[in-house]
Amino acid sequence: MSRVIHVFRQPERFVAGTVGEPGDRSFYLQAIEDARTVSVLLEKQQVSVLADRISALLQEVVRRFGSELPDESDGTDLDPLAVPLEEEFRVGTMGLGWDADTKSIVVELLAVTEEEVDESVVLDDTEEGPDALRVFLSPMQARAFADRAERVVSAGRPPCPLCAEPLDTEGHVCVRLNGYHERSPAGD
Repeated sequence: MSRVIHVFRQPERFVAGTVGEPGDRSFYLQAIEDARTVSVLLEKQQVSVLADRISALLQEVVRRFGSELPDESDGTDLDPLAVPLEEEFRVGTMGLGWDADTKSIVVELLAVTEEEVDESVVLDDTEEGPDALRVFLSPMQARAFADRAERVVSAGRPPCPLCAEPLDTEGHVCVRLNGYHERSPAGD
């Protein structure tokens, strides 16, 4: 079976979002163009890394090509993910590049596979390889994506002030305290 590559050359929307409660969230990236919507599932860490790498790539584009870097995005899309939310695939490998012809950042997300992914299939249209989502983003869209992705990642459970691990609603055994909680003199 040949691979399916979903290409979005002028997306109306490319966002990170979640479904579920903090501590039990599923992370998605969603691309929308015309009447077509593709959603892919990925890990929180992948969203964070993608946002960081996009920001770094924008800086590199400015350094190398003298392009204007958009300021902090004014119009960050805060709307929820479009529904119905149907997962196309789970993301395994991510690719990122700069298309000088269109002055676009290209994000490619490849489906998880059992075999190791050959780097030559990333950002390529070969017949063999995992399914992919390829999105072309203007520098402004890329900045807006990174801003929203950072917000989505940080909107989870608050960190413990001692160990920085996420606090659970059911309680938290802090490794810095070895599970020890001092009793108050009143005897509780």
